[in-house]
Amino acid sequence: MRIARALVRHELRLFASLLLWVTRRTHGTRDGRPFGHARGQGAMMGGLAFVCVVETAGMAVLLRGWPVVHAVVLVLDVYTVLLVVGVHAACVTRPHLLDSTHLRVRDGAHVDLRIPLADIAAVRRELRTTHEPAEGELNLAVGAQTDVTLELATPVAHFTFLGRERRVRLVRLHADDPDELARALTRARTAPSPSPGRPG
Repeated sequence: MRIARALVRHELRLFASLLLWVTRRTHGTRDGRPFGHARGQGAMMGGLAFVCVVETAGMAVLLRGWPVVHAVVLVLDVYTVLLVVGVHAACVTRPHLLDSTHLRVRDGAHVDLRIPLADIAAVRRELRTTHEPAEGELNLAVGAQTDVTLELATPVAHFTFLGRERRVRLVRLHADDPDELARALTRARTAPSPSPGRPG
């Protein structure tokens, strides 16, 4: 039951992302600076969607003599195409977000992690194309690539797709402009705290 609920929530987010994409809006970016991370996968996702469309057309020809089976397969094929496009739409419309206190790291509709700037010990511009799973590490690769590494002074709680909590002390992520993200993070972490107001 928990798995079914997680799948339903995820698919609803994908379809909501499709709507945002069509209307050229983004999710939750009103109060911070967005950093996109979907550019590197656009061609791959477009190719996958094209293959799904071709497969849909091919199955329509093969099953034209069985109208009931054809209708069922057509619905499943169209749904699959929408899901594939929705995955990409979720990445486009849910960028990383930097504000004065947090970096919100996202990966499509299934990862949304808020990292307090005060907990970031180091920011490295680091290109990696291989990522071995390791305890305490979160790798958010796009096209098998990450290019910014965050070391955390204090582990933060990350919840997996099925809701299991993991304590994360190192985060690797991809950004369309990793140099600018690294610079912006460095500036935000070293910015002086606002001075308190005058006593009343």
